[in-house]
Amino acid sequence: MTVRADIRSVRDADTFKDALSLLASPLTLVTTADEEGRPWGFTASSVTSASLSPPLVVVGMARTSSCAAALAAASEFVVNVLGEQHEELARRFATRGIDRFAGRALGAWPGTRLPFVPDAHAAFRCAVEDRLGVGDHELLVGRPTEVLLDGGSRPLLWHRRGFRTAT
Repeated sequence: MTVRADIRSVRDADTFKDALSLLASPLTLVTTADEEGRPWGFTASSVTSASLSPPLVVVGMARTSSCAAALAAASEFVVNVLGEQHEELARRFATRGIDRFAGRALGAWPGTRLPFVPDAHAAFRCAVEDRLGVGDHELLVGRPTEVLLDGGSRPLLWHRRGFRTAT
């Protein structure tokens, strides 16, 4: 077998990020509300299932995220799986230093203050099971308690440092 690619040592974050950019990831908004009911959220591409029994999801969040303190104190959060129509929303929630919720029509998960995207491709309301510090990230482990299933649009993906949709 002939190797066609350039094999490089992973000695810096840029090389690692270059390699990770080739891994297509679904884009999500991870949202919660603090004790005062203030909404918090960020765009995340690092979300995955961790277990089927019990059902668990894992969200990777940089410790420097503006949402880190709110999610560290939260008992619940929502993972909103974005569809192709949510590119502008994904961009906004990835932007630092702004009120990400200003002028946005996010709903409240029924019976809660948890913000969510009503027309999401799918959404998972999760109870926090655990938090794990790993490198420069916190891994938030959630147990889905309710799900919203739509699936009517194509999922929004992050690939090669850009927004893509599945064909």
